[in-house]
Amino acid sequence: MIYLLPLITVFIWGGNIVINKMASEVIEPSAMSFYRWLIAIVILTPFCLPKVIRRWASIKPYLGKLAFLALLGMALNQSLGYYAALTTSASNMSLISSLVPLMSVFLSVPLLGKSISKLSIIGGVLSLTGLAYMLGQGDIAFFMHQEITQGDIMILIASALYATYCVLLKRWKMPLSSWTLVYTQGSFALLMLTPLWLTSDQLLPTEASIPMIGYASLAASVIAPWLWIRSIDAIGADSSAMFMNLLPVVAVSLAATLLGETVHSYHLIGGLMVITGVILSQIKTSRKPITPIPHPDSI
Repeated sequence: MIYLLPLITVFIWGGNIVINKMASEVIEPSAMSFYRWLIAIVILTPFCLPKVIRRWASIKPYLGKLAFLALLGMALNQSLGYYAALTTSASNMSLISSLVPLMSVFLSVPLLGKSISKLSIIGGVLSLTGLAYMLGQGDIAFFMHQEITQGDIMILIASALYATYCVLLKRWKMPLSSWTLVYTQGSFALLMLTPLWLTSDQLLPTEASIPMIGYASLAASVIAPWLWIRSIDAIGADSSAMFMNLLPVVAVSLAATLLGETVHSYHLIGGLMVITGVILSQIKTSRKPITPIPHPDSI
């Protein structure tokens, strides 16, 4: 039963990718990003703010780093995810996002001073080949004669930003609890997203978007992080991290079921290559994996 913790978390985050796509039709990305964190912070404030106030002296020296992490992992990463949903499919978003652990491994070289094994390099080549095969709909050399969609580029940039976020989180090792990190970064993200929200044509959420905002803010930003933290405590970071490889499988399945997206052979073949490559890259780092703070769009 204990393995239900990471499994349910993965299903919530997989569902959030589908929510991203659904929300693109009923609310502007700028408003979705803002309301997602506004509601999450409102929910978390009664539980987290008293602890933040008590530990303010310990938190204050890290405010600059917390703000930068919020910019990378929440403001930019998540906003790009919502904008990407306007021009690409939920299936593509999930498969591209699955590259985050692989990107983290390679970014660990300059940022953490780690080395890369031959297995990680093989995994990287395999994943990138699978990604090209998927985006090219079976044509690996597609980029030589056609452009990548804007949404695919955005989610690729978002994944790189979140991978950087994960590695910096590991590098800085702030002596703060997971909930304090989530709350303080979420608060900074809300401040950063406010000017973007003010550019929206419609500032108030639409009626159709309210359930989606509720899912993103409550399920993906509060419940999933809590389950993930419990999972790490119960079965360890290594075992929990391996469950994340199921995320694209869950998301693609939900996209096909709920959105009617067609799953083609190039999705299956390319996705399998991507996931296999990511798993290969994780073998070397299985002792000390880079386990990010839970984040529904990395997601």
